[in-house]
Amino acid sequence: IINKVWESISQSSEAMANNLVLMKIGKLDPIDRQILVEKHLISPELGESKRESAVIISRDEIISIMINEEDHLRIQCIFPGMLLDDAWKLCSKLDVLFEEKIDFAFDKKLGYLTCCPTNVGTGIRASVMLHLPALGMTGYIKGILEACGKIGIAVRGIYGENSEASGNMFQISNQVTLGQTEEEIISSVKNVATQIIEQEKMLRKELYNQNPYRFEDRIYRSLGLLSNARIMTAEESLKLLSDVRLGVDMGTIEGISMEILNEIMLVTQPAYIQRLAGRTLSPDERDIRRAELIRNSLGK
Repeated sequence: IINKVWESISQSSEAMANNLVLMKIGKLDPIDRQILVEKHLISPELGESKRESAVIISRDEIISIMINEEDHLRIQCIFPGMLLDDAWKLCSKLDVLFEEKIDFAFDKKLGYLTCCPTNVGTGIRASVMLHLPALGMTGYIKGILEACGKIGIAVRGIYGENSEASGNMFQISNQVTLGQTEEEIISSVKNVATQIIEQEKMLRKELYNQNPYRFEDRIYRSLGLLSNARIMTAEESLKLLSDVRLGVDMGTIEGISMEILNEIMLVTQPAYIQRLAGRTLSPDERDIRRAELIRNSLGK
């Protein structure tokens, strides 16, 4: 299957193939697998897979095509912001290339047949990653979770299904793909995400106006810890980075860009730290390296 998928895209578009890299999961060491998970290029399940599986990744890491994960083929395209339509267009283009060479399991009434029943139909999952610190701090996120569940929208953690919302990062996506068109699914997710963003903005203003000094104190304490700590766990770093990200977004903190914060979030993940170190590290060694990386990044 892996060879068939790779050949189908290579034969369909030489330009596309030149921009893609095939990686067989079984030939990657555990750290490289985990880095792909941390970068959201493969799922945690594929990273732990024992069967013959692979991933095809574009050089800019926008495209990720997982082979023999839960289903034989999973096409993923990641864009910044709310560019769901752009992501869908690229996924659809790849889908057409594959369908020219590969027969997919398709039922005229149900649509695409998948391993998981909730993916039957269009087979599309539209997701948006949101930073929701105010909703998390006030506890209102619980109401959001309940409301979304009632309208077929899932709210998950940073790594998708069964993951926790570390650093107040939440993934908003559709739960069911049957009975709706791709356009309807994308529109639904965008509308819900937009409403959640508006609630988050309103709560941020309320939190600040209620007690500006307490609001700023929390943010600057988090920045102080990140800038000076000698030992830092992954969980603590994400929590503190969430506060600093909020401060940058609100204009409370100046001189630190979102690009730097995004880079810190990536390079301080467990596998990435070990790749930078060039060896396997103990948990304590990782925490020391993480604190050092954060201090150096914020000191730029």
